[in-house]
Amino acid sequence: MTDRPHVTAVMVSSLDGAVHADGGSQGLSTDADRVLFRSLRRAAEVVLVGAGTVRAENYRGIRPRRPSADDPQPGPPPPVAVVTGSAGLDPASRLFTDTVAAPLVLTTAAAPAARRDAIAAAGGEVVVLGDLSPATVLGALAARGYRQVLCEGGPTLLGDLVAADAVDELRLTLVPLLVGGPAARIAAGPDAVVPPHRMRLAGHEAAVDGTLLLRYLRDRPAGSVTTAVTPPNE
Repeated sequence: MTDRPHVTAVMVSSLDGAVHADGGSQGLSTDADRVLFRSLRRAAEVVLVGAGTVRAENYRGIRPRRPSADDPQPGPPPPVAVVTGSAGLDPASRLFTDTVAAPLVLTTAAAPAARRDAIAAAGGEVVVLGDLSPATVLGALAARGYRQVLCEGGPTLLGDLVAADAVDELRLTLVPLLVGGPAARIAAGPDAVVPPHRMRLAGHEAAVDGTLLLRYLRDRPAGSVTTAVTPPNE
């Protein structure tokens, strides 16, 4: 057993493997994908995302949890935790101005102090870590009591988690589109994982529009997170 949090990754892809269309992942999203996204956020304790995705998607902060038949009195929503080596986030962006929970900005002492100060002044909680390897990042979240982590990408962050064998569950949405071009895949890194980490299909659902919702779980005991990953410099 491992004492790190359980990590669920949620990604959307075209049939030919693209994670972007029309400039961002929103160009791929369907009604079924948005319903899944909201349900996963309701179950998460913290949302983990890379700074590149925050900037590219103009990430909004967390909205209040709405009551539902299954959860008439929902608890507080999960904060967004952003991984950034450079602390290169816009303090005037929606991440800080349109949220009900202060975002966590996970960075290092190498990030410019002026940027860290500006983030703190905008209401973000700056968490300075020794490095941004998956082991350190997940350890910092576990130390704050977060046991269920929802990783929303992007490909570089997910690639680091894959390389560190730190993905317990993958929720992959395939949308009925062919995009072509040079669009990235859902996980990216300098080196392929050898041997590949095997996952097992734990569930699937097809929507009326052709969207396919897939759920995969790790097909092996959870292990310790490795640290042999180059920290992002975003």
